[in-house]
Amino acid sequence: MANEMDILELLCQNSRLTDEQIATMTGLDEETVKNTIKNLEEENIILKYSAIINWEKTDKEIVHALIDVRITPQQGHGFNAIAERICQYDEVKSVSLISGGYDLSVEVEGKTMKEIALFVAERLAPIDGVLSTTTHFILKRYKQNGVFFTDGPKDKRLVVTP
Repeated sequence: MANEMDILELLCQNSRLTDEQIATMTGLDEETVKNTIKNLEEENIILKYSAIINWEKTDKEIVHALIDVRITPQQGHGFNAIAERICQYDEVKSVSLISGGYDLSVEVEGKTMKEIALFVAERLAPIDGVLSTTTHFILKRYKQNGVFFTDGPKDKRLVVTP
């Protein structure tokens, strides 16, 4: 399992690594890497490969929001039934069960703030079991999944030359 964990960590950092590169980095042979990745995909451990995009540097207008949702757990289903229903909407990018004052954190994406507000008012809030929502619009991203959207932290070390 340690070999699987090493492969997963490397793919998490850079999903564009080739089997050959992963084999070199882990000390495994390329065929083992290829078979391990195939098995991890078949077992739904690796679900998707994706890129992190800085949409602010493109022409696409896009708005992201985090919505805190307080719900009443359902008999025999807990939070799962409502969470799974919320997951079905195309606007919804992620749903997580959280601790604290709210039960679910829902990340949504839309073309405008109004579009997201209408989604909350007309589709999310009316769901049976939803008690309240609080919407937070993401105004600017600085870091996501360990990747800096700005120039990143400045290296404060002094330059040493021979």
